[in-house]
Amino acid sequence: MATKLVDLVYWRKMRKTCVVFTGLVISLASLSQLSAVSVLSHICLGIMCVTFTLRLYYKLLELLRWNPGVHPFQSYLDHDSSLTDKETVMLVEEVVLLIAFAVTEIKRLIFIESMIDSIKFVGLLYLLSYVGVLTSGLTLVITTVIVVFSLPLLYKKQQVSWSVCFSEAFSWVWTRSCIYICIRNCTETESQVKLYGFICQT
Repeated sequence: MATKLVDLVYWRKMRKTCVVFTGLVISLASLSQLSAVSVLSHICLGIMCVTFTLRLYYKLLELLRWNPGVHPFQSYLDHDSSLTDKETVMLVEEVVLLIAFAVTEIKRLIFIESMIDSIKFVGLLYLLSYVGVLTSGLTLVITTVIVVFSLPLLYKKQQVSWSVCFSEAFSWVWTRSCIYICIRNCTETESQVKLYGFICQT
């Protein structure tokens, strides 16, 4: 499952990723204007328009003796989508573990087991309250989908340049921080000497 998700995110199977990405964005954008029931029914109707047209076309070719009677979607019909007992148990266990972990973490944060973590959680909730005023949750989901499908591929193609930019930015921040600390902790003469030496090194 994880391997399939990584393949989708890194566009290793171009056709499948295009279908999934386009479908997700269109579906989520439609949800902002229509109800979930309407969106689901329209998606199913659109798919069935394509499949029904192809099925009639192949049936016509069969009647004209131009086709040996091959079903256009036989490979999909033959595909076994059922889960074995072992796979079902593993899937249920994963879902239960995720739910139990989420409940444990929320309980730990709400009832303040760790003061620092609870303060971070409060800060996150406060920030989300402002984000909720500026935008809707659906907009954030659409943005997240676009970022998830775009950022890993962009980073993979521009990994060298991004690494150089990150290292230069980190070096710049580190240099300025050290200069600031040096100036604050030293006398005027000492700071000038140390500042001069530090700038010469950088």
